[in-house]
Amino acid sequence: MFSPNSAQSRLVAQQNAFKVAAVQMASGPNVAGNLKEAGRLIEIAAQQGAKLVVLPEFFAIMGMQETDKLAVCEQPGSGPIQSFLSAAARRHKIWLVGGSIPLLADAQNKVRNSCLVYNESGEQVARYDKIHLFNLELGNEHYHEADTIEAGNRVVVVESPFGRIGLAICYDLRFPELFRSMRDADIIVLPSAFTATTGKAHWEPLVRARAIENLSYFIAAAQGGYHVNGRQTHGHSMVVDPWGRVLDELNQGSGVIVAEINPGYQASLRSSLPALSHRTLSCQPCEGAQ
Repeated sequence: MFSPNSAQSRLVAQQNAFKVAAVQMASGPNVAGNLKEAGRLIEIAAQQGAKLVVLPEFFAIMGMQETDKLAVCEQPGSGPIQSFLSAAARRHKIWLVGGSIPLLADAQNKVRNSCLVYNESGEQVARYDKIHLFNLELGNEHYHEADTIEAGNRVVVVESPFGRIGLAICYDLRFPELFRSMRDADIIVLPSAFTATTGKAHWEPLVRARAIENLSYFIAAAQGGYHVNGRQTHGHSMVVDPWGRVLDELNQGSGVIVAEINPGYQASLRSSLPALSHRTLSCQPCEGAQ
């Protein structure tokens, strides 16, 4: 059996390794201010050698009210937030996963919660619209994302120089069938804004589980701290390897974590523990189910 701590694994880990970064923020209602902070953190990540950088969910706007994002919603391919992401990727020559931003929806008075990916030339190469919309009624916490967000309906995996990258956002984390549908993505990214309550109980176990069961590297970039609107997000941005080990983590506040991804190590794990090829059940309703 392959051991992640063996001499063989350490040798493989040196092959084709590269650095990735997760950016953590505590965004507020001012888009310009959030973009300035995101730019500062992206630069730090690039200076530390990260080639793939991931921002948190709604990094550019955490409004005083849920409807505030409607006012800054952008047309696909146009707008200050998208221009910022393209320019940052091009300036630093990185692949940039733009957390998520509000884009125009088909439904009136709603937006799409969209994750955009830019290559090192500043070109948008992928878009994923959040499929699962958060709903919580717990004590004083009330969240109904479907009131202002239109759900997506398409699983997205993008080919990159770093392997196949699967895209998901926050609440998607609770739905393992989404990640199974990514067809063995090498890296999974999860921009997020988990609540402090649910995050404390479920964040790390779920992130590590998704990494383990898919034998994928997992980059979870979170909102983390107290926001002007009174909300508290869990933070704990982390990079997890395919064996479920947390490579780096940031508890609270704005900052950057950087970790190394080793494709050779991942390939050895998938070869030694070929669980992905042992799947016999598809994610379809059971026979006779209504």
